[in-house]
Amino acid sequence: MPPKQNPLKLNPLQLRTLTLLQAIARIPGAAAPQPSGEVVIAQFPAAHGDHFHLGDAVVNGKDATGLYNEAVWNALTRKGLARADYPREMVLTVEGLAYDTGLAKEILHQSGH
Repeated sequence: MPPKQNPLKLNPLQLRTLTLLQAIARIPGAAAPQPSGEVVIAQFPAAHGDHFHLGDAVVNGKDATGLYNEAVWNALTRKGLARADYPREMVLTVEGLAYDTGLAKEILHQSGH
């Protein structure tokens, strides 16, 4: 039987936010990998009009509202996917890095912009 999609029952905003945090964690120099396998994110992207850039991807601003939402940070912490120190930094746990949100292709638009 295939693994269950969204086993922790994250809501759509939590899923989008986790997808973006996972993308930030993969950008060289944007996050600090830890020996434990966790990743510390202390810098968050700034909007550029109605979008912002994550590495070579462009993200619509509407998909990023959870990056600046304390309730979303707390929810990801409760579910064991992160440890939040809002608004300073987010530590993505190994589980958070590995969680399949299924949204990367939908919200991370590749761009030559």
